[in-house]
Amino acid sequence: MSLWWERVAEVLQTSEHLKPFAALFAPPADGPPARPTHLHLHRAKILQGDFALPHTGGMYRIAIEDISSWTIGDLGYSDT
Repeated sequence: MSLWWERVAEVLQTSEHLKPFAALFAPPADGPPARPTHLHLHRAKILQGDFALPHTGGMYRIAIEDISSWTIGDLGYSDT
């Protein structure tokens, strides 16, 4: 999870308008690991048919309590 927080801070640092918010995403101080509350995805795409959003992949943070189902299997995607 700390990698996700670091990546968000890096992205915010590149924006003059959002740079002040980067400190809010600094990795939490060391301590006992907490039970995960969110699923963090990096470079993820939402696939619908042969269309993906965002095209280059994005960062998503999803509360585990909001997940009501899963599917596992082969997913395919092609930019061509």
